[in-house]
Amino acid sequence: MKNNKWTKASIVVIATILLWLKTYIAYKTSFDIKIENWRQEIILFMNPLSFLMVIFGISMFMKEKAQKRYILITSFIVSAILFANVVFYRFFNDFLTIPVLFQTSNMSDLGSSVTELINFSDLLYFADFLVLALLLKVKPNLIGYREYTKVDRRAYFLVAIAISFFNLGMAETERPQLLTRTFDREMLVKNIGTYNYHLYDAFLQSKSSAQRAMADGSELADIDNYVRANYLPPNEDMFGVAKGKNVILVSMESTQNFVINQTVNGQEITPFLNDFIKESYYFNNFYHQTGQGKTSDSEFLVDNSLYPLSRGAVFFTHSGNEYTATPEILNENGYFTASLHANNKSFWNRDIMYQSLGYERFYSLPDYDVKEENSVGWGMKDIEFFQQSVDHLKAMPKPFYSKFITLTNHFPFELNEEDRFVEPYTSNDKTVNNYFPTVRYQDEALKLFIQKLKEEGLYEDSIIILYGDHYGISENHNKAMGEYLGKEITPFESTQLQQVPLIVHIPGQEGKTIPTVGGQIDLKPTILHLLGIDTKNNIDFGSDLFSKDRLDFAVLRDGSFITKDHVFTRETCYDKITGEPTDKTACEPFFDQAKNELEFSDKIIYGDLLRFYDDKNASKEKSYPKSNE
Repeated sequence: MKNNKWTKASIVVIATILLWLKTYIAYKTSFDIKIENWRQEIILFMNPLSFLMVIFGISMFMKEKAQKRYILITSFIVSAILFANVVFYRFFNDFLTIPVLFQTSNMSDLGSSVTELINFSDLLYFADFLVLALLLKVKPNLIGYREYTKVDRRAYFLVAIAISFFNLGMAETERPQLLTRTFDREMLVKNIGTYNYHLYDAFLQSKSSAQRAMADGSELADIDNYVRANYLPPNEDMFGVAKGKNVILVSMESTQNFVINQTVNGQEITPFLNDFIKESYYFNNFYHQTGQGKTSDSEFLVDNSLYPLSRGAVFFTHSGNEYTATPEILNENGYFTASLHANNKSFWNRDIMYQSLGYERFYSLPDYDVKEENSVGWGMKDIEFFQQSVDHLKAMPKPFYSKFITLTNHFPFELNEEDRFVEPYTSNDKTVNNYFPTVRYQDEALKLFIQKLKEEGLYEDSIIILYGDHYGISENHNKAMGEYLGKEITPFESTQLQQVPLIVHIPGQEGKTIPTVGGQIDLKPTILHLLGIDTKNNIDFGSDLFSKDRLDFAVLRDGSFITKDHVFTRETCYDKITGEPTDKTACEPFFDQAKNELEFSDKIIYGDLLRFYDDKNASKEKSYPKSNE
């Protein structure tokens, strides 16, 4: 009888092998994981195994009925985790983190964006679970059960641990200091696997939760010294040039710079912006620096001159921190500060975060007349949004600082036929095809907005700043993008596609294209200097884009960076002129600066260090208090 049991297949082994092979297939078909050599392929193939052996091996301590139930439930849960990563990756080209899961309050507003990402064929991601369930139901005699001895279990788990250490050893050989690169999730998944990555992410989350309580104000000393050493004085010709003017800041949803001065189907994509640029300052080497928080990250960058986190969105994870944001500073300088966005006030936790940033008023969904006929996709159409918002501007105390967040040009880029000013692009990629009409619609909305500002007498008394918040087309659409642009989308080209428009219109100033390399983190000091407000005591990692001594430099949240002559991404240094890899030593002078800025900014956020900071005495006082917590 005992020998007969051994002739049956083990449910533990079957479940492990099925999920192991499914995970590897998902790696190769659903994720764009770069493999450079045979060792990396072995690591990729092997990395799910140790986790699956352990998680299913727990059932070896159970009786037959409990074991089968546990394995079925575990198989479904692990499959769901894998599938959630697949769906998330389809748009964000990234893997889930625990802080992102805290953002579930956003899910009710995602609507068509989520349904667009899910296909009927996705049922295959649960095929192994269905096979197991059928085998247990229809052919139970094919699957054996035995009571494992202590020796059996010890040997089993020793093998699992040995595989885990062998995996980690190979991974460390391929990429030394692997576990310190927490911002590079593709690198982590490629080397330690999706499931082990989530365990490591849980460890990081518990670690970050403890950082605030353990924070010591003295940690600010090195950060303060770094910021002081890199402070750039404003351009004397530009400092205070917009003193007393209103500020109208427009976050252009998903707008990348490649659409500027380009056509689709023979028609201009952004005819208004193309003209507006001629009478404004246009920064054509300006990059978004967002992470998983997307639009909320761009808001955080612009208002704080701090980098977003590599995991999750600061708007959710650290909304209770102390900040010295642009709205708070402008409140102290006689400005009325407001954000305008025709969406639920709780989306991205804005109602809470805006209080921390110092906004005096948030014009959200209840402040707009939103109907089915003036909505599409994520909500109110941009044309109607801007038209109704002008009435709010007219009622605001002057001068005001107002931030607008558009919606129409949002994935999955839906638009009614009557709102199309250009026809979709024609490729095999629906997302890329539909992107151009929604960009064109946003452009028309901006044109009508500017006209309305002129009619209401607000135009000449305001500086108008338009910027793209993050990419609209992810790397998952590189084939269609390569077709449109007429070139292969290499890692270099992909980094260059992270450029977003920045247009600064100042009444009375002539238009000029400025090629300096910069990013969203530079907007805070730039805006304050234009308004004649000094920033030398602020902790800002950005610098004035108009400064004569400015260094051409921008760091992206994934650790990539761009200089005047080079782009560094995915461990490769590229020449900007040729787009080809070059000697890594050309990028080495900037390695420490990129690393320091990201790490210092993270320390500020995780430790809530600005609660210890007195900006009035910052340049004199170098002794910081310790936390009483």
